[in-house]
Amino acid sequence: MEPFRVHVLGCGSAKPTTRHFASSQLVEIRGKLFMIDCGEGTQIQLRRAQVRYTKLNAVFISHLHGDHCFGLIGLICSLGLSGRTAPFHVYAPGELEPVLRSMMYLFAQQLEFEVLFHAVDTRACQVIYEDKSLTVTSLPLNHRVPCSGFLFREKPTLPHIRRDMIDFLHIPVHQIINIKRGGDWVADDGSVVPHERLVLPADPPRAFAYCSDTRYMPELHRLVAGANLIYHESTYDARLKPLADKYFHSTATEAAMVARDANARHLLLGHYSARYSDETLLLDEAKAIFPNTTLANEGLVVDVV
Repeated sequence: MEPFRVHVLGCGSAKPTTRHFASSQLVEIRGKLFMIDCGEGTQIQLRRAQVRYTKLNAVFISHLHGDHCFGLIGLICSLGLSGRTAPFHVYAPGELEPVLRSMMYLFAQQLEFEVLFHAVDTRACQVIYEDKSLTVTSLPLNHRVPCSGFLFREKPTLPHIRRDMIDFLHIPVHQIINIKRGGDWVADDGSVVPHERLVLPADPPRAFAYCSDTRYMPELHRLVAGANLIYHESTYDARLKPLADKYFHSTATEAAMVARDANARHLLLGHYSARYSDETLLLDEAKAIFPNTTLANEGLVVDVV
C-alpha cells in the first residue's frame, strides 16, 4: 500500500501550555503532503518531524481562531526563504483572505511563488480539493465561529497484477495496464484468459476525517461513515459537559460516540483543555465507548489503515 499517515504537530487548545503546541497536523498521502491548521509553533514542530515541509501542497484552515491559524504567515515567509517557486494553496474561510493579504503585504512582499486562496463554505459538505488519487471534502461543524472539518479520501485504485500469471503466460509488459483496466488476454492459440484470473483485488480506499473544534453533532457520523481514522476534538471530560456546551466544544465521550456511530476503525483524540496535566482521564472515558482510541501527542505518527 502507498503511504497514508498523519503526523501530529500540535494537539493543544487555545491557552498555551508547556506540554502541547497549538493545533496542526500533516497528512502524508501517496507522495503528497498537506497541512491541516497552522497554530503558533508549527514551524518548530515541522523541523522536529523531519519532513520536507518545502514539499507542502496546501494548507487547510478549519476556522479563524488563533490557535488554528496564527502560524500561517510565518510558514509562508519560511517557504519564501527556502526558495520555493511552486504555488502554495490555502483553503480557509473566506474572511481570512483580506487579513492574510495584509500580512503578506507587510511581511512577505518578495515571495517567488504565488499564494492561491480558496474560500471554503463552512456551511456545505462538498469536495474542495481533488487530484487523480484523492479528494478532500469539507465537513460543516458547530463552533462559535464558522468552522469546517476535512475528510481526506483516496480514490479507488486499479487491481494488482498477478505476476505469476503474467510470467507463466508470457504476457507482454505493455498489456499490463490494459489488463488492470479490465481487459482479458487472448493467447496465441486464440484461447481467452479472463481478466479475473490475472489480477488480485485492489486495496480498498482509505479515509481520514479531521473534526476540529465543534459541539457534539449527532449527525456528524453520517458524513464520516467508514473512515479508517477520525481525529475528533475532546477538549473536556464528561464531567465538564456544561463547559463543552457553553464554549461549543466536545467531550471525550462525545468524540467516541461519533467514532462508534461512524463505524470507524481508529479514533484520535486532541485539542485538550489546558486544565489537564494528564489526559489519561480522557482516554479512559473514550475507550469505554470506542476501545480503539489513541491520545494525540506531538510527534505521534499514525498510519491510516
